[in-house]
Amino acid sequence: GAMLAALGRHGDAIESYRKALAIRPDFADAHCNLGSALTQLQRYDEALTSLDRALALRPDYPDALYNRGNALKALKRYEEALASYDRAVALRPNHADAHNNHGQVLRELERYEEALASYDRALALRPRHVMAHCNAAALRLLTGDFERGWAHYEWRWQKNSVIPMQRNFSQPAWNGRDPIAGKAILIHSEQGLGDSIQFCRYVPLMVARGAQVIFEVQKPLQALMASLDGAAQMVPKGSPLPAFDLHCPLVSLPLAFGTRLETIPSTAGYLSAPAQHVTTWQSRLEGKPRPRIGLVWSGNPGHERDRERSIGLRALVPLLDSVGADVTFVSLQKDVRAEDAALLRDRADILDYGDSLEDFSDTAALISQLDLVISVDTSVAHLAGALGKPVWILLTYFPDWRWLLRRDDSPWYPTARLFRQDESRTWDSAIARVRQALRESN
Repeated sequence: GAMLAALGRHGDAIESYRKALAIRPDFADAHCNLGSALTQLQRYDEALTSLDRALALRPDYPDALYNRGNALKALKRYEEALASYDRAVALRPNHADAHNNHGQVLRELERYEEALASYDRALALRPRHVMAHCNAAALRLLTGDFERGWAHYEWRWQKNSVIPMQRNFSQPAWNGRDPIAGKAILIHSEQGLGDSIQFCRYVPLMVARGAQVIFEVQKPLQALMASLDGAAQMVPKGSPLPAFDLHCPLVSLPLAFGTRLETIPSTAGYLSAPAQHVTTWQSRLEGKPRPRIGLVWSGNPGHERDRERSIGLRALVPLLDSVGADVTFVSLQKDVRAEDAALLRDRADILDYGDSLEDFSDTAALISQLDLVISVDTSVAHLAGALGKPVWILLTYFPDWRWLLRRDDSPWYPTARLFRQDESRTWDSAIARVRQALRESN
């Protein structure tokens, strides 16, 4: 069972653990491991049953307490999870994973300094604890501590389940300190489309230092990025690369430039749609009433936080029903999920151009003909901000680090307005505030 679990075959591991328990029902280790495997399969209530049995047999069992904390954390029973982690580290002070997860629960409870202290304890025990570095990075960046946050964020390369593995080039990586005047430097995209849109703003800064920038970018963004000032050459990701002297991953540029909260390069409208695309969409929307409002309600279904960030079209119906008939709503969803497709077809008050959006140049041109974009945390929200278009972004209670905490504006995008979930961690209150803002703007 343990070998199968190590291979990620948790369903098969469960069978082995249950066979062991059929032979020896008082086998605390098997109950503990069974609980861990059930947690991996998101069967949290069953996991708690197994872990409680392990602890009934062996009350001072650090691994069972740690695994119980994990299941409780997943169920958002944070105070109980904290108590389990507290007992685990009291019994085994060198349990680095428990200290790390203890920090994650403290973060959810908004006890940020204590959370950072827990990450630090995990790192003192295991200096190469990847998740502790990544969690510390996210929390420091979220709370505006960019100086230490960017440094921790370099550990993202080890988090292979989310970030692609680091590229290996014979040319040296640029760290921001070495002169780049007269050098050809490759800037390569690494994460999602939204990250590329957000951080391409650094390319003109490199050109200002005299660099010849070769920008490798995801193919759907290639035509759009031609509007970016300074890049000498645009290369679609996966194509052969030209010769270069230095390289830097795109999302390492804030570290290289020593970006702090007050020094974020935040020029509005650093991207623009190709003129021929603008003309096409201008013609297609001619005569449509204003204001014209773009809508985005779901993002990449493969994103690790998609269930939190995407809300479904039905949740936006109160917005549609709260304004007059002279408002034109436009769907900016290129890919519509099955549960939203029928409702979208039934809403005569939403123009759906999804099938006509070939790439981000089309989306950018369509946005250029709108007055406002309302979006969940997706690449389209970044695009609207990069175009300098007013954008209202719906955010989870604990958003991605780039949106910071407790503010309704963004230092990354001057035209953005943020609508956050309240303590209930549901969308109702955020959407109600968007609805009120729409009424006030009309």
